[in-house]
Amino acid sequence: MSSKVNIGIIGTGMMGHEHIQNFNLLDDAQVIALADTDETMLAKAVELNQDKARSSADFESLLSDPNIDALVIATPNFHHIDVLPAALQSGKAILCEKPLCTNLQDTQRICDSVGDSGQVFQVGMEYRFKPALADMIDRVDRGDIGRLHMLSIREHRFPFLPKVADWNRFNANTGGTLVEKCCHFFDLMRRIVASEPVSVLASAGQSVNHLDERYDGQTPDIWDNGYVIFDFANGARALLDLCMFAEGSRHSEELAAVGDKAKVECLLPQNIVTHGHRDTWAVEQYPINVDEAILKAGYHSGATYFQNRAFLDAVKGLAPVIVSADDGHRAVAMGVAAQMAASQQRRVDMKEFGL
Repeated sequence: MSSKVNIGIIGTGMMGHEHIQNFNLLDDAQVIALADTDETMLAKAVELNQDKARSSADFESLLSDPNIDALVIATPNFHHIDVLPAALQSGKAILCEKPLCTNLQDTQRICDSVGDSGQVFQVGMEYRFKPALADMIDRVDRGDIGRLHMLSIREHRFPFLPKVADWNRFNANTGGTLVEKCCHFFDLMRRIVASEPVSVLASAGQSVNHLDERYDGQTPDIWDNGYVIFDFANGARALLDLCMFAEGSRHSEELAAVGDKAKVECLLPQNIVTHGHRDTWAVEQYPINVDEAILKAGYHSGATYFQNRAFLDAVKGLAPVIVSADDGHRAVAMGVAAQMAASQQRRVDMKEFGL
């Protein structure tokens, strides 16, 4: 491998564009090939990459290109399983956007293949890499709050963004909101709680968004709000509070980890961490500064830059993969279980999925 890691990006929609902008900020990476069947999005990607990459409608041509060291898979959720088996056979390092796949049969298939291949494979759970969230996680890991008992995650935000052909309006294409969107948060739960979920209760549905839209005579069925509560093997519990018709929120994301000694919060997109102490009742606030160029390179508070930095380090053998295929599989499993709990109005045990 040369001093620069040569990147090929398969899927040049919004996230594909974000990856290009962030790799352009990293001195040891260069995007040399792009693939997408949508000519408009592909042309925009070529422009963002300053015409430094060849482009194609055929993703298979990237798999066979000996000049490409690593692939980024950023196609629609339901299409991941159409790309990943062949991408794994190429032997190239892979960064696959979340969710890994839309169902557990496919995620397990990919986990089995990754385990056999031994190649670098990272799932794009960029929320772990948001600078303020990373600071919060460090505080929990160090024991600054004592033993963690409760974790709450609130995202009050705008509706799903328009995508090519509006593929993200239907559960069949996404796995459902609690898979498509919330696998991020379920991955954070596992990471912060440092334990495995054992059961889930949920209430969710579609109340406001996309109700007047029609696609080939069909109304979108993607949920826009919900509450999800997981119990974990170590006795901790975690709550997700999701609302996707709350554009006027002061903070789009608020996370709070509460232990027996203290409470730490993360407020996004402002990148603020607060630390409250039980013994003194004092609350300290820590603004987390992020370079403006990194913030402007995407929509995730700088996370994609740091995620891609970690991926390059893994590709170069300088560090282990931080978010594995198994992590991706378990995040989808939590989303599937939560969707089931809300749909069937019952408590769902993770052992129903062999976990």
